[in-house]
Amino acid sequence: MPSIKKSAVKKKTATKKTASKKAVAGKKAVPKKTRPITKGKAAANSKKALYKKIKEDLKATRSTLKNAKAAAKEELKLVNQVAKDQINLLNEKLKAALKREQALLKMGEKKAKMMLAAGQKWEKKQIARIKNLAG
Repeated sequence: MPSIKKSAVKKKTATKKTASKKAVAGKKAVPKKTRPITKGKAAANSKKALYKKIKEDLKATRSTLKNAKAAAKEELKLVNQVAKDQINLLNEKLKAALKREQALLKMGEKKAKMMLAAGQKWEKKQIARIKNLAG
């Protein structure tokens, strides 16, 4: 009988070992799947970084456009002032030309009146001379 006891004891210890192995195997924690989470975090981080970069680019573009608009306004003011100066200069030239034209017209009219008066005077002289010869 002692041989039976040994085998029974061995069986019990063997079952205990497998049971303890199963218990240990059951206690092992399953590793978490970190790959999709890190990809998601990386994607979220890259989205945030991209959003931040786009926001900075937009801010820079806005400031550039604001500066360009201000520069264009200043340039437009300068061009407008130059145009006004040119208009004033042309108006002055036009006034001077009109003045000269009026003076020339007056001179022409005066000359025409003088020629008409001289013609009338000559005509009167001729008529008087013809009357003297005829009469």
